[in-house]
Amino acid sequence: MKRYILENYGCQMNIAEGNALDLLLSGAGFEKTDDGRSADAVIINTCSVRKSAENRIWGRLSHYNHLKKTGSHLKLVVTGCMAERLKDELKKEAPFVDAVIGTNEKMDIVDFLCEDRLEREDGYHFMASYYQEGEKSSYVPIMNGCNNFCSYCIVPYVRGREVSRPVDDILNEVAFLESKGVREITLLGQNVNSYNYEGLRFPELLRRIASSLDSIEFVRFDSPHPKDFPDELMRVIAEEERVCSHIHLPMQAGSSRILSLMNRKTTREGFFSLVDRMRSSIPDLTFSTDVMVGFPTETEEEYEETLSAMDYLAPIEAFMYYYNLREGTPAARMEGQIPEEEKTRRLERLIDEQLKRAARIKEGRVGQSFRALVLSPTRDDRTAFLARNAHNETVSFHPKTKVAPGDIVTLRTLALKGNTYIGEQCDE
Repeated sequence: MKRYILENYGCQMNIAEGNALDLLLSGAGFEKTDDGRSADAVIINTCSVRKSAENRIWGRLSHYNHLKKTGSHLKLVVTGCMAERLKDELKKEAPFVDAVIGTNEKMDIVDFLCEDRLEREDGYHFMASYYQEGEKSSYVPIMNGCNNFCSYCIVPYVRGREVSRPVDDILNEVAFLESKGVREITLLGQNVNSYNYEGLRFPELLRRIASSLDSIEFVRFDSPHPKDFPDELMRVIAEEERVCSHIHLPMQAGSSRILSLMNRKTTREGFFSLVDRMRSSIPDLTFSTDVMVGFPTETEEEYEETLSAMDYLAPIEAFMYYYNLREGTPAARMEGQIPEEEKTRRLERLIDEQLKRAARIKEGRVGQSFRALVLSPTRDDRTAFLARNAHNETVSFHPKTKVAPGDIVTLRTLALKGNTYIGEQCDE
């Protein structure tokens, strides 16, 4: 049996596609390993969203080049968004890489490793399943690509145009996941709520998935775009009990001028109006968000607008970063690039304020009861367990009854410690 290493970097979609590769390789007789010296193949599934991710990949390539020089006969494959974006550069700067395989051809990797051939097909192809054996929480990709062309983002150039997965294929996978004991699913797409398969749009898909469920308790989706959030989608979230009322809503900036430069297709006022409608439509709603500082020409006043917009949104989680120049995007050619030290200052303040904000919000939620998915024993106390609720909040508790990962329990929060609640199990 041949052995392989698979390293996944970047987004949830990459992780899901990595899971699908694991299934294919296992079916082809490969065994997964962590030992580079015994591996017959190494697959690096790359990300290009930020320069730091690409820098890390170059470091990993140097590591495996050293292994090859010292006698290893492994085949080294680079795939994913960096392979799509820098295909020619990778072939030139890293000739020891045996194959550079783009985003749409990931599933051809098995043929290359087994038969040393590549049969490239046009377009993105969804797999039958993205399940990882034994997991209780699974990703379900429903669309790929993006048509929005935000001026800072490399994704449309490396993932291509939007393509939606057939409805029956999605429902079949959800049924398969239930048969495997999965209790939570996350529907994935670069612009997940723009899903449109032969006229069937995301709200109807979400309702059909929710109505088909038996044992799956929680349905999430990531990552939506504010411009594709109709009232019908809000109604589905409010009416379908298993659809989580914790929404990841990327804001990116709080200034209308900066949002326009970003090509986000919304304004500060439009974003606030959407948040208001969501809050009035969806009970017990919580938010997470993405927010960027230091976009080209951003003034101190516009930065302050972003800080105040975060107060208005009041997310309990936020993925915060400063503008990262990506060659080939319109923003990379803009004048008024902000110095690194100024971007760092703005980000540090943003993070500090968000940590305080999230703590205040979560402290206010202490005392609530809810159903939660048991994840695992805690690292420091094996008699305690971690669980996650519909709001993506983590709770540590000592069970009153025998529990195992994948069980659904009812918990009450007693206190907040850091970012984790301390809770107790309620009598059912």
